[in-house]
Amino acid sequence: MFKKILIANRGEIALRIQRACREMGIQSVVVYSQADRDAKYVKLADEAVCIGPAPSSASYLNMPAIIATAEVTDAEAVHPGYGFLSENADFAERVERSGFVFIGPTPDSIRLMGDKVTAKQTMIKAGVPCVPGSEGALPEDPKEAIRIARQIGYPVIIKASGGGGGRGMRVVHTEAALTHAVQTTRAEAQGAFGNPAVYMEKFLEHPRHVEIQVLADTQKNAVWLGERDCSMQRRHQKIIEEAPAPGIARRAIERIGDRCAAACKKMGYRGAGTFEFLYEDGEFYFIEMNTRVQVEHPVTEWVTGIDIVQAQIRVAAGEKLPFTQRQIQMRGHAIECRINAEDPYKFTPSPGRITVWHPPGGPGVRVDSHAYANYVVPPNYDSMIGKIIVHGDTREQALARMRTALSETVVEGIHTNVPLHRELMADAKFIEGGTSIHYLEHWLSQRKR
Repeated sequence: MFKKILIANRGEIALRIQRACREMGIQSVVVYSQADRDAKYVKLADEAVCIGPAPSSASYLNMPAIIATAEVTDAEAVHPGYGFLSENADFAERVERSGFVFIGPTPDSIRLMGDKVTAKQTMIKAGVPCVPGSEGALPEDPKEAIRIARQIGYPVIIKASGGGGGRGMRVVHTEAALTHAVQTTRAEAQGAFGNPAVYMEKFLEHPRHVEIQVLADTQKNAVWLGERDCSMQRRHQKIIEEAPAPGIARRAIERIGDRCAAACKKMGYRGAGTFEFLYEDGEFYFIEMNTRVQVEHPVTEWVTGIDIVQAQIRVAAGEKLPFTQRQIQMRGHAIECRINAEDPYKFTPSPGRITVWHPPGGPGVRVDSHAYANYVVPPNYDSMIGKIIVHGDTREQALARMRTALSETVVEGIHTNVPLHRELMADAKFIEGGTSIHYLEHWLSQRKR
């Protein structure tokens, strides 16, 4: 087992990884920008090294600075968390070439699944169902793109091959709008991801977003840890996640879960990963794989009792998974609300000093956050300042616990989206379960009237 791990991230995930290291008796080194010098995890770390100014391009995305820090602190491994460099194959390669262990998949796996076109082709070969669409990247000839769209049937969605985080997508409802949409998405993809390739898929009208969590070791063992429903989204950004997904037959989940585990074995995957699907009319359609730990991993941890971050570390150290698929049991229901420093309805960022911070507690309540009273939320990064996660024996109990937790939550000095969560927890359609990925956008538009 490692003696020292460098955490190449910030915010709540840096603290989460640090806690996992502490439990395992591993020392942690955190890197931080000048904007994060007062962060909780910086103060709690065994070692903390400032690697640059506030902009992430000069700090959290600065590969040479991170690797140099690992060298001078004698760290043995690097945990990238999520976001930033976590799915950057070049970073994973540089970490390993420098003599450190990258706590994540191999650079080859990251490249394979990071390109949405090759990821889809890999899944088709592995027998994982995919959304009907172009077989690869769209050809340059506009007539060929029109032919493919006619074959699929409108509406279609144009997606950047190297995209992610909800960027590089455009829905097209008519043939007249197709050529312009393809050209615009290509230009956006080149600017945002350095890769102009785009592909086309059937646009599903009312799908849910359901994902399967997987873990795989270096001895070709792979398991899936149940599913999560992440359909409550705004602009492709998740706001609420839960496990298990309400209203989907267990046999259907088991079938798709087994295929995901089999796909991991087939491609020699290692570490934690998530297969993301659109689910509509009883069918699953693969959209992408995230080759890292997810923001929403705590809901899976709660229903399975498995510490995913510790599992990542153990697998990276060469240990075999300590459980088989049959030993994984789902217990109860968990719900997560992402707490963002933003206006709850306009969604404008609200950085600044938190004057009052009172997180909730009680049975079945977990708060993952790096925030505290007098902490200054910097304007330079993602607006998420924490997550409230609850667990209950049933979905009804979990909902009741989340309502109680949100009613106890007090954050002053900045705006947060807690009022939005309180409203959604009382919404009849959400309480019923099974809303589509478009539901929140529609709900927000109706609320404005």
